[in-house]
Amino acid sequence: MKIYLSKAKKIKKLKGFGASACWWSPQVKDEKTADEVAELLYGDSGLKMNIYRYNVGGGYEDDNLRMANPWRKVESFMEKDGTYNWDKDKYAVNVMKKSFEKGNVDTLIFFVNSPHFTHTVSGQTSGGFTEHFSNLAKDKYEAFAKYLIDIAEHFIKEGYPVKYISPINEPQWKWGGDHVWQEGCHYEPEEVRDCFLVFAKELERRKSPLLLYGPESGSITEYTREYYELLSAEPLIMKYLDVFAYHSYHSDNNVENKIEMGKWAKKNVKTPRFDMSEWCELPCKHDTKSIESTLIMTRIIGEDLIYSGADSWTAWVGTNQWDGAMRDGKCYSDGLLVAKDDFSQYYIAMRYYALAHYSKYIPLDSVSLDIGYHTSRGLSVFAFQAPDKSKILVIANYSNSKRVIEPDIKFSTAQMITTTQDEQLKSQITADKKITVAPMSVATIILEL
Repeated sequence: MKIYLSKAKKIKKLKGFGASACWWSPQVKDEKTADEVAELLYGDSGLKMNIYRYNVGGGYEDDNLRMANPWRKVESFMEKDGTYNWDKDKYAVNVMKKSFEKGNVDTLIFFVNSPHFTHTVSGQTSGGFTEHFSNLAKDKYEAFAKYLIDIAEHFIKEGYPVKYISPINEPQWKWGGDHVWQEGCHYEPEEVRDCFLVFAKELERRKSPLLLYGPESGSITEYTREYYELLSAEPLIMKYLDVFAYHSYHSDNNVENKIEMGKWAKKNVKTPRFDMSEWCELPCKHDTKSIESTLIMTRIIGEDLIYSGADSWTAWVGTNQWDGAMRDGKCYSDGLLVAKDDFSQYYIAMRYYALAHYSKYIPLDSVSLDIGYHTSRGLSVFAFQAPDKSKILVIANYSNSKRVIEPDIKFSTAQMITTTQDEQLKSQITADKKITVAPMSVATIILEL
């Protein structure tokens, strides 16, 4: 198969790759484990990610709490009386600190799933007592803004280069009612605008260096464009909204949604960045030890970067639970790593290597390329140009046959990194002009010109 790189059109510079520290990082209480996990995710020997989403928990009262999973109970830095206790969430802060010490993180986002419990109507961070009802009390918008900005500015003073605050996460979902499982808060589109406007006013009043990120719509197709239209109509919001961010859920098997999103974003989105800030396989159909999970994530990353034109790509969580994710003797956790609830054991999920095929080998400021090729006959090919002008291909071959590709440009050698069910990130050098990709494998190919 010929791969046409000679006339490939440049799409945009990539801002990198990341994951959220939500729920798992407060559970890492052992120093050695914290060091190991930070290296696996953010170190040079690991994924070398540069984007860190820190979850600012909304807190809780033990006698007014409906979330049963202990991982979902997130401490807040703010006490019920409005004072701050910076010793709270100390284990999550420690993991963040160790990750920053690796030297690769340049984008730190403080995001919330829910306002502080004292700002909510229900007094709980898991949503209202009815579905699709905003749990942020109307008279608490300003208090919510001050609270989140206070926390972010505190950590800036502590030496953490917090760049963005993200006050809303997946606003369109029901978040509440009889069944709740995590922190979350529903917002109608006009409430999204109103909340961001209050935050922009508070940032303006303080002359804060912080910028807004979001609104992290939970789906490409539901309300994402409406959110942008409402936000972009407010000049003060746009002064501080540096990144329009969305989540790439519910379009895994519909690349046309992503192509249409890319066309719309290119024409309409005027923020400096356009980020895909969260994805995992949902529902998770492939167990953590299967090459199938690697293949689907490889394809999704490429489609989001190439077809939707995202500037960056962020996985949902760095680690998720082993306990509770077992079905038929297999684990269906959705993290890059999988851990026992107390982190006494953990292992690398196969999908970790999907992200590795991008984050380890595609340098920052590489350019995504349009080679005019969509997924065909079980083969996905995505192309990038590194700052040194070398070309990089990421390929997912989810057919049961080997495939031969032939770039249409001259190159001296090719470094080929391959992941199969049995071997991960195996590297070899070849001078062959026709390169063979193994069945059911992911390959990153770096063409030295």
